[in-house]
Amino acid sequence: MARPIIGITCYVEPAKFTVWEMKAALLPYMYVEQVARAGGQPVVLPPAGDPAGLAGRIDGLVLAGGGDVDPARYDAEPHHTTDYIRKFRDEAEFRMVRGALDIGLPFLGVCRGMQVLNVAMGGTLHQHLPDVVGHLGHSPAPGAFGRLPVRLSPALAKIYEAEEVTPAHYHHQAVDRLGDRLAVTAEADDGTIEAVEVEGHPFGHAVQWHPEADEHAPLFDALVRAAARRGR
Repeated sequence: MARPIIGITCYVEPAKFTVWEMKAALLPYMYVEQVARAGGQPVVLPPAGDPAGLAGRIDGLVLAGGGDVDPARYDAEPHHTTDYIRKFRDEAEFRMVRGALDIGLPFLGVCRGMQVLNVAMGGTLHQHLPDVVGHLGHSPAPGAFGRLPVRLSPALAKIYEAEEVTPAHYHHQAVDRLGDRLAVTAEADDGTIEAVEVEGHPFGHAVQWHPEADEHAPLFDALVRAAARRGR
């Protein structure tokens, strides 16, 4: 049986490789490894051309992490810590998530991907979470994952086979007002919304943590299973 095709959105940033230094479409390889491990065929999707049109040509979608969503998309002024805004990536990924919602494409949002989903559904974001929760546990230091426990709803608990997990966190923003048709599926002890799902969607999950960085990453398995069912 052919592997279901899982598109993964990516960054566009300056990069160095071999003797070159130039703008590159790039993605942490952990995403690729997790999709392949779960039985999917990973395909990297740069924010160019007409990515919304790809929704009908892939079997599943991962909205990867990255820089902050432009606050103008939820009618807010930027906080002084809001950074790495890439408006061209916002444009591409908002169109992609709406395309996925329109046709029932299975998708998984990761970190920024959850924020894109929430804003696309009419929600807003806390632009700097330490101002809200009073600690740096969700993003303890540049380039270092934090480890905070999250309580799972029955839907996520079934996927993880646990009611609580302690995944890898690296986010300084989070959901403020919840978007339409979204249900909370995980929360941290400090009240931060850590996961949501789209009500009525075949498989529409998003998490604020980084499942690609964990050895045990059943969300990728669940996504690939949902994509395989859709592709039959």
